[in-house]
Amino acid sequence: MSSEKKLVGTTIITAIAASLCCLTPVLAFIAGTSGIASTFSWIEPFRPYLIALTLLVLAIAWYQKLRPINQEIDCECEDEKPKFLNSKKFLLLVSLFAVLMLAFPFYSQIFYPNPKTNKEIVYVSEANSAKVEYSIKGMTCSGCEGHIESEVHKLDGILEVKANYTKGNTVVTYDKTKVTNKEIEDAIGKTGYKIIE
Repeated sequence: MSSEKKLVGTTIITAIAASLCCLTPVLAFIAGTSGIASTFSWIEPFRPYLIALTLLVLAIAWYQKLRPINQEIDCECEDEKPKFLNSKKFLLLVSLFAVLMLAFPFYSQIFYPNPKTNKEIVYVSEANSAKVEYSIKGMTCSGCEGHIESEVHKLDGILEVKANYTKGNTVVTYDKTKVTNKEIEDAIGKTGYKIIE
């Protein structure tokens, strides 16, 4: 395997690994197996290093592709077009893919339905309204927030859900006559994230 193919392969692997903690919840949501969503949250602390490695490998690959070639050897192979996998177009596609993967945490929430558009406006008396805050382990990006909010909003009687990965919490306002704390906890548990007692 040529060094160029190794660099391209390394770029793809590191770009995916850098966003794996955010890719998994979306893939799990789409597949309907949301319990595995937080499986790769342990990668989050390594994300800056994986991003740096991805960019370094891309820079080396582009340098090798664009550097001047010594023309000392006279051969007739110059007329041949390079294979697509060895072309600048393929390296450009790999570079674009890497950028999309590295930026994934910033746009991953678009894959979750907006629960506010699907809910009716409901008025609840203050006596029936309750607010609870849960500490959540495993959230690493806005995609994780969207996953929890989407799952909890499926319950009848939920008035508002706001997850925050930086604070590691989820605040739920709900109608006590329609939904219980246990049902909310179960919905959060379905996502694969853990409630910290």
